[in-house]
Amino acid sequence: MVMDEFVLGSFLASLFGFFLIYILFLRQNLNMKMKEEKEEDRTNGESECVRRSINGECRPQSSSDSDVIIVGAGVAGSALAHTLGKDGRRVHVIERDLTEPDRIVGELLQPGGYLKLIELGLEDCVGEIDAQRVLGYALFKDGKNTRLSYPLEKFHSDVAGRSFHNGRFIQRMREKASALPNVRMEQGTVTSLLEENGTIKGVSYKTKSGQELQAYAPLTIVCDGCFSNLRRSLCKPQVDVPSSFVGLVLENCELPFANHGHVILGDPSPILFYPISSTEVRCLVDIPGQKLPSIANGEMAKYLKTVVAPQIPPELYDAFIKAIEKGNIRTMPNRSMPAAPHPTPGALLMGDAFNMRHPLTGGGMTVALSDIVVLRDLLKPLRDLNDATSLCKYLESFYTLRKPVASTINTLAGALYKVFCASPDQARNEMRQACFDYLSLGGVCSTGPVALLSGLNPRPLSLVVHFFAVAIYGVGRLLLPFPSPKRLWIGARLISGASGIIFPIIKAEGLRQMFFPATVPAYYRAPPVK
Repeated sequence: MVMDEFVLGSFLASLFGFFLIYILFLRQNLNMKMKEEKEEDRTNGESECVRRSINGECRPQSSSDSDVIIVGAGVAGSALAHTLGKDGRRVHVIERDLTEPDRIVGELLQPGGYLKLIELGLEDCVGEIDAQRVLGYALFKDGKNTRLSYPLEKFHSDVAGRSFHNGRFIQRMREKASALPNVRMEQGTVTSLLEENGTIKGVSYKTKSGQELQAYAPLTIVCDGCFSNLRRSLCKPQVDVPSSFVGLVLENCELPFANHGHVILGDPSPILFYPISSTEVRCLVDIPGQKLPSIANGEMAKYLKTVVAPQIPPELYDAFIKAIEKGNIRTMPNRSMPAAPHPTPGALLMGDAFNMRHPLTGGGMTVALSDIVVLRDLLKPLRDLNDATSLCKYLESFYTLRKPVASTINTLAGALYKVFCASPDQARNEMRQACFDYLSLGGVCSTGPVALLSGLNPRPLSLVVHFFAVAIYGVGRLLLPFPSPKRLWIGARLISGASGIIFPIIKAEGLRQMFFPATVPAYYRAPPVK
């Protein structure tokens, strides 16, 4: 009986010990599992965080409420905001100053640019701002003139150039973009791009009240203009400043040719007149180099009265002198910069921050609007912009697809400015005279170059053909009726000078992308599949 009790006690003790060990084993396993789950949660939390480059804070990726950040709300930024917003993107625009700009350039939109404005659904932005229709150009040289009309016969009657106050036009586009519920326009100064491992994640900016904030989006598009402080990290800026414009507004005067831009081939460089409202005419006097007569001590007024005034058409003389005496003389450096981008994941450059040309031909807005159409069409098939690396590789096609239009307008602007400037070199002056006479011939000799200038036919090959046709025409004039060794020498220098003008510009623009874009692999990039 005692043995039975001992056996029973041993059995119960063993059972209790086994049960205790089992409980301890389960508890250890549970602790280990909880620890693993906690570690996994912590790891997942870290993967859902993006480190801010400026302060190391952890930010959930889902906290971004924008698809695209646009830096700058000028012509390019405002038009782009409306275009992407209309396509359903959530757009955050940050602009340094949302009051109406007051500039002396960006006031003439070529017919090719107006067609792009229609394509983007923004043509009503030139309404209600007293914009003037522009139907072509009048060219003046040494008391002679010729009228060059835009070849608009194949287009709707509404299609023409438009000239206006730049600030009024920009404000109309800002209003139209802001009217979209998914476009947020904010006044602030972007101080830097936020970068992580080579990818742009957003921007750091100061609000109007001075508060420092950060904004995040899968794609940041920098459109902060010709004085951009952000372009250096996204491209190789090679900015050239060949001259400056001196701007005046002439009031209550009639241009010799109504609804036309006027170009006077003056000495030392061109003088422009075009209407910006029903009662105002903009005058832009080009002064070569970077040193200008002082406005403060009266040197500028004296220069305008003694050097420029005698060269302008008599119909404008009195209004020109009155504008000088009124004293509202403005200046603006004329910048040119070929597009030389660093493809950067998460970011893109557009507008004057990306590419500039001499404003003589008024092609800047046409290039910007054309670029927006190209970018819109590339982004349209994409629902998700979060794969920055794939998106960057795909958007390399943007730089190739834009080239034929942009490079034609850029090259024409640079070449025409150099041809239109007076020079002590006889061969250069012969080229200048040949250009005036060639355009005066009419027919294809005027419609071809004007179609290039207006953005209606921006074909690089057509540009080169007409440019050298002018040079050959100039040589022909020299050799008739009888060639002489001196004239042969001047003709050879004329051809050499023409080559020296256009080929460096083409080289800077990119010969292959400009003339043979279909041979560039990026031309065929397909949208990333996700």
